[in-house]
Amino acid sequence: DQAINIVKNLQTNSKIPMLIPANLEKGGLTDEGTTIGSEMQVAATDNDEIAYKLAKVCGREGDAVGVNWSFSPIIDIDYNFMNPITNTRTFGSDPNRVKRMGLAYIKGVQECGLAACIKHYPGDGVDPRDQHLVANVNTFSCEEWDKTFGDVYKSCIDAGAMTVMVGHIMLPSYSKKFSPGIQDSEILPASLSYEITTKLLKEKLGFQGLVVTDATTMAGMTIPMSREKAVPTTIEIGCDMFLFTRNYDEDYEYMKQGLKNGILTKERLDQAVIKILALKAALKLHIKKKENTLIPSMESAKSVIGCNEHQTWAKECADQSVTLVKEEKGVLPISPKKYKKVLFYDIEASEGFAYSVKVGVCDDFKERLIKEGFKVDKFTPKPGFEGLFTPFKEVVDNYDLIIYLANYATKSNQTTVRIEWAQPMGANVPIYMEQVPTIFISVENPYHLFDVPRIKTFINAYHSSDAVLDAIIDKLMGRSEFKGKSPIDPFCGLWDARL
Repeated sequence: DQAINIVKNLQTNSKIPMLIPANLEKGGLTDEGTTIGSEMQVAATDNDEIAYKLAKVCGREGDAVGVNWSFSPIIDIDYNFMNPITNTRTFGSDPNRVKRMGLAYIKGVQECGLAACIKHYPGDGVDPRDQHLVANVNTFSCEEWDKTFGDVYKSCIDAGAMTVMVGHIMLPSYSKKFSPGIQDSEILPASLSYEITTKLLKEKLGFQGLVVTDATTMAGMTIPMSREKAVPTTIEIGCDMFLFTRNYDEDYEYMKQGLKNGILTKERLDQAVIKILALKAALKLHIKKKENTLIPSMESAKSVIGCNEHQTWAKECADQSVTLVKEEKGVLPISPKKYKKVLFYDIEASEGFAYSVKVGVCDDFKERLIKEGFKVDKFTPKPGFEGLFTPFKEVVDNYDLIIYLANYATKSNQTTVRIEWAQPMGANVPIYMEQVPTIFISVENPYHLFDVPRIKTFINAYHSSDAVLDAIIDKLMGRSEFKGKSPIDPFCGLWDARL
């Protein structure tokens, strides 16, 4: 109700139909909507049809509340496992799989009448730093970029992606190619770079659609250039729309002042306005306004959002994506008869402001184990130095199985997604695995083997939805096979993680 009422208020009070965007990355937008899964979960199915169904859910349920622009798909390539923001938001580290899945998403969402937005150009996932916090760097050479990110973007552009989101990411190789003699201090993120946004994206790759900045309030854009100059510069260098503002009146004055003093030309401003109007026309927003179909009805929304077909697709994705990375012989499947007493370690993340993990997943999973008939004790570290002197036999003699569940995900303003162990001195580190069968399950970040390399049974699930938790239980119990195919290197390039 709230989403539809917001859209109704916006569209009713605007003479020209408005573009209503949303980050439709995992499925439906509303609380009642369908979550199919993260992009990496979809990629783990290695099934393009699932990516298409993800897009269909995003498109149908977005359209049902008046959204006409999807800020997806993310076609970043997760080359650097240390990057704290790409991670499960991407289709993985294989450019070909990213391309296939990205193309399937574009097809599906644009069939629903929404514009797709490929992001974050020129490509995140190489630098371990988060562009929300600093302008990061894509260090690929021109040749490397052409074969990877460039190929993915060119394919998506040729397939008809209507918009591109430009990130606060530098691409020095192409900045230097298009501007020989440019000093390192003059290299700017794509959102402020004529070389990357106009010369490379528009001229070399041939993109003719609308270009929107990523959030201009991110430090990746605010640090390299003063706000007064950056506001008009981002339009002048080739971006058509300006995303987010700390203060509308302030930025509006900066834009007008930039036009007055020559930072922004009237010709470029007119081009940007035409691109915006052209996108609205391509989406037939003017026709929908005339036909009174621009604002969805509550009845039609309720028939689409969270419908049975979409829920079935979510279960299908969950079933095909859960990945058994490595397995100790004889540990699986589990049952209460085989392992009566289970010691459960929860690695639960805290809630954040944006791109936040769902809190409480570990307790939800523990309850599922109990319902299956297991006697489950949750590990609680003993206070102070007492925990350092707990005899090994206290665990070894009393438990048949140890299960870790890690619910650690990408989160805005977080510089790492590595495990933070409990006090004192890593009280919950897996130290009993040579004496008690131990299973480690990650429902978000797939790279935890970096910190628990000698775990012998490791499972990645890439998302923490109820459908995924149910699928994990079914596979642990042997009622369903593990079908997922890892879209990244879960071993993080480490030899000891393969032991």
